[in-house]
Amino acid sequence: MKRAQGMFCAAFAALLLVPAVSAEEQSLAEAGPAVGEAFSDPLFSGGLGPEMVVIPAGGFSMGCVSGLDCYDDEKPVHQVTISQPLAVSKYEITFEDYDRFSGPGVADDQGWGRGRLPVMKVSWNDAKEYVAWLSAQTGRPYRLLSEAEWEYAARAGSATKYGWGNSIESNRANCYGCGSRWDYEQTAPVGSFEPNAFGLHDVHGNVYEWVEDCWNGSYEGAPADGSAWLSGDCGSRVVRGGAWDDFPDDLRIALRVSAAPDRRDSYYGFRVARPLGP
Repeated sequence: MKRAQGMFCAAFAALLLVPAVSAEEQSLAEAGPAVGEAFSDPLFSGGLGPEMVVIPAGGFSMGCVSGLDCYDDEKPVHQVTISQPLAVSKYEITFEDYDRFSGPGVADDQGWGRGRLPVMKVSWNDAKEYVAWLSAQTGRPYRLLSEAEWEYAARAGSATKYGWGNSIESNRANCYGCGSRWDYEQTAPVGSFEPNAFGLHDVHGNVYEWVEDCWNGSYEGAPADGSAWLSGDCGSRVVRGGAWDDFPDDLRIALRVSAAPDRRDSYYGFRVARPLGP
């Protein structure tokens, strides 16, 4: 009996030595990753999901704010507010990421290789199936970015044709005339070029990125809260960012392109988002 009492007292004393978690620390733990922090969610089947970066909330002017080489569908320039921080994949989704979902070799790599190359020849429908799978595998609400979120993330505070200025410069992206070793030959491994100010790679070139929105021929009536525009021509979806076989002007942040949601080409890929907060 004395021994049992002694063990109980020792255990109780040990509990007293465990530091209490403050309300502030508990709140921070529940809030999730901080702005600028990178993380990957574990998959229930093993391994990790795509690497994500937390971008801050904020407001920006959406559309052809540079005033250079604008098209009518990039107007009118309008204010958009992203009210909550958002996690966005650091890289375009790779074959390595996608093969965990589809099984090896399902998405065509055109003989260029797999691994860290961005997945391509995936449709909007394929991308939607991937984010549904990723959500089920992580228990987190993954989705495609809205077009406004994509432009906000790509601009990263800039108001120029490209994230770094109004000239394409050399070896900053992969396109026809970008000065990279992959120009007009094939896709480049993700992360081959410097990231933007939010820490995201390849928002210019490599592959176009599917977003959630239906196509609209101008920004008249566009949502101002960063949400996806789910009215208009929903038989076409928006892709952004330009691709490995495009000219530099097609890599402008403001450029918008539409495509049928079942279309698969070597210049179509995607990036994913994960909302944060309670």
